[in-house]
Amino acid sequence: MKTLYVELGERSYPIHIGPGLLGRADLLQPAIHGRQVMIVTNETIAPLYLEAAQAGLSGYDLQTVILPDGEQYKNLDTLNRIFDALLEHRFNRKCTLVALGGGVIGDLAGFAAASYQRGVDFIQIPTTLLAQVDSSVGGKTGVNHPLGKNMIGAFHQPNCVLADTDTLATLDDRQLAAGLAEIIKYGLIRDADFFAWLEKNMDLLTARDTDALIFAIARSCLNKAEVVAADERESGQRALLNLGHTFGHAIETGMGYGTWLHGEAVGTGMLLAAQLSARQGWLDAGEVERIEQLLTRAGLPTRIPGEMSTRQFLDLMAVDKKVMDSGLRLVLLKGIGAAVVTGDFDPDLLRATLDAAHAG
Repeated sequence: MKTLYVELGERSYPIHIGPGLLGRADLLQPAIHGRQVMIVTNETIAPLYLEAAQAGLSGYDLQTVILPDGEQYKNLDTLNRIFDALLEHRFNRKCTLVALGGGVIGDLAGFAAASYQRGVDFIQIPTTLLAQVDSSVGGKTGVNHPLGKNMIGAFHQPNCVLADTDTLATLDDRQLAAGLAEIIKYGLIRDADFFAWLEKNMDLLTARDTDALIFAIARSCLNKAEVVAADERESGQRALLNLGHTFGHAIETGMGYGTWLHGEAVGTGMLLAAQLSARQGWLDAGEVERIEQLLTRAGLPTRIPGEMSTRQFLDLMAVDKKVMDSGLRLVLLKGIGAAVVTGDFDPDLLRATLDAAHAG
């Protein structure tokens, strides 16, 4: 087991990474300060891992709410089902919510914890690669709206993150690839050595080699923990973590939530960001080719949906959390491992990038 920490003063918390962690009461109990615990999971995860999670929480007043599975259910109606269960069981301010599942469950349970009685404790037990390397760490919670992804939410840090790598055995290849997109992101934005390691070891990751996965998860979490510790609420450098996300969120919203997985959309979005960076003269063609090859080896799509016009794409990008009073801001690349947040790009080159991606 590897243990890292997100350093946020008195709100610091551990990230435990390794096999066989799911039922570890010794890891869970220090993060629980009351007697009431509610596990939030979904219909896919419950038959696989709920019993093991419950075993690690014996002795508590334990309840469970099982939600439908899918990005299309990350909305206010589903969130209300968590509130209904908390109120029906008379959960108090000392309760703890446990998010057992992927990023959707983590975002829903985290937002419920941020909102219920103005804030209660929660624990992240991510069961997908994407959640283990990204969404479970850093305290971003929220739900989608039909007009925009993740537009309703709150910052609310977990008490701990428990990433059991054994749960990755039940992921299908598409979900695994979606997680690899977020891993590649860390190499692109701030860790060129990690990007080079990924180029050498991608075949081990797609083959689910345990040692390679643990290394990649830990390196990703370390990168994210450092960024979050320096900028918890995204007033500065944390925005770099959104590489590819403005493009990706446009795909997810335009195609209908759940049609493309988040990591698939982000992977394509990162390539679009690289291509725009090259058009700006900031990235050379060889670097763009390296990025596209690594995304392809990870099993990720690299072309935008043919159903989405450039006009629709631009309209959806304009309804994004990264839009400021001065206009759209994007995360672009000055090199592999060197990202910048900027509004200083040529909008004609953005349109040309999207047009070319359709043509490709």
